[in-house]
Amino acid sequence: MNWLAGTSGYSYPGWRRSFYPAKIPASEMLAHYASRLPAVEINNTFYRLPSSEVLARWRDAVPATFRFAVKAPRRITHHAKLADCGDAVRFFAERLEALGDKLGCVLFQLPPYLRQDVALLDGFLALWPRRYPAAVEFRHGSWDVPATAATLAKHGAVLCVADNSERPSPDLSAGAEWLYLRLRQPEYDDHALAGWLKRGGATSAERGFAFFKHEDEGAGPALAARFLRLAKQADSASQTRTPLG
Repeated sequence: MNWLAGTSGYSYPGWRRSFYPAKIPASEMLAHYASRLPAVEINNTFYRLPSSEVLARWRDAVPATFRFAVKAPRRITHHAKLADCGDAVRFFAERLEALGDKLGCVLFQLPPYLRQDVALLDGFLALWPRRYPAAVEFRHGSWDVPATAATLAKHGAVLCVADNSERPSPDLSAGAEWLYLRLRQPEYDDHALAGWLKRGGATSAERGFAFFKHEDEGAGPALAARFLRLAKQADSASQTRTPLG
């Protein structure tokens, strides 16, 4: 399984010395980040979409294999609550074109008060361009029903599984083509990271994104790097294992 791991955001002055060089200018942070980690979750797009020119500069600052996961604007998820937002969807999708093939996926994080409505979800995902893989984070427990998973699968979207204190994390979808993890705890030991890798490996997914929480100490990048090392070790072990026969 191909894992891409990183952090939620990258432009944090507090990470100087722990992750970035002490005197690195903000304009060089993305390139440095991309030299060490293969993906980043962009959260500030929830509040304001950068211009196409800014997105193009991001695209050109990273290697060909790097991927951006972009959080959808609150205008779609929190103001419109997925309803009657065709114009907003078209504007957002058109703006994402500037990232080209370095756009890995889009995250739609729903508000915690939005209750389950399969018809609403179905109608929204029918609007969303399928060429841009979508992950949806449901924050109300009423969405934890088979109909939700079926609706996501119908449109090629996946469940975003968040490990946080808001509520118990839902199960990973066994039949999903790809996975999206938001690992929000401040610390993870190797046992915990291996547990998430094992859960991912028990699905049929061939690729996955895993993003760690931003905090001032810069632990997130180290956790992402450790997650990737453990994933590589697990992959090597599975390839060298001799089948019984």
